[in-house]
Amino acid sequence: MNVALFIPCYVDQFYPQVGIATLRLLEKLGVQATFPMQQTCCGQPMANAGCEQDSIPVYHNYVRTFADYDYIVAPSASCVYHVRKHFNIIEQTPAVQHVRERTFELVQFLTDVLGITSIEAEFPFRVGLHLSCHGQRGLRLATDSEQTPVRDGQISRLLKQVKGLELVDLGRYDECCGFGGAFCITEAAVSARMGQDRVQDHVEHGAQVITGGDMSCLMHMEGIVRRRKLPVRVMHVAEILTAENKL
Repeated sequence: MNVALFIPCYVDQFYPQVGIATLRLLEKLGVQATFPMQQTCCGQPMANAGCEQDSIPVYHNYVRTFADYDYIVAPSASCVYHVRKHFNIIEQTPAVQHVRERTFELVQFLTDVLGITSIEAEFPFRVGLHLSCHGQRGLRLATDSEQTPVRDGQISRLLKQVKGLELVDLGRYDECCGFGGAFCITEAAVSARMGQDRVQDHVEHGAQVITGGDMSCLMHMEGIVRRRKLPVRVMHVAEILTAENKL
C-alpha cells in the first residue's frame, strides 16, 4: 500500500506535534507513509474567502503531488472534505478523480480502509469529543442530532477502546464550535461566543481533555481555554491514540 501523508497548513505551522503523532500512529499500525515535500495547501482558505479561482493552481499542485499514491491521509476532515467536494471545478482527469476518491481523513482511513476497531493505547483521563462540522455532516463520520438521537461515530468508537479513557457525555454533542475558517474573522463576536459555549459544555461535564479530528476547531477552543485559564487540555485524537498514560 503506497500511502502519502498530507499535513494541513495550520498543523504544519502551529501544531507540528499533530503531524508527528499522525505519522507515528500510521507506523504503529504497520503503514509506512511518505511525506511528499512538494505539498503545500489544499486551497481551502482562498476558496472560503471567495477567491476560489485563485486557488486552482493550488488544486493542480495537490493533484500532481499525490496522483501516484494509493491513498492520501490527512489529520483534518475539513481539508479532506475540500479536496473531495471542491476539486470538482477543475477538469476531471483520471488523476483528479483519483485524488478526490483516495484522500481520507485519518480516522476514516483507519476504520474504513484498514478495518481498525481498536488501538493499543493508554490514556486515563476524562475526554470530551468535539465533532467538527466537516467531519460529521460533510464526511458523515458520526451521527447528528437532526437525524437520530443515537450518539455514534468512528472517532468515539476508537476512543472508547483506549485503556483508562472515559468519554464524557456532553449536553450538546454535535454543536459547532464557531470557528468556521473565515467566519471567525468576519463574524468574530458570534464565533467567539459559540466557542465559549462549546468549551463550557466540556468543562461543565468534567472533561480534562477536549479532543477531535480537526485541529482548526481545536485551535479555536484552545484559544478560549488559554484566555480563560481553564483547567482543560486540548489534543488532537492522533495524540491520544499514540499516548502512553500521560498528558
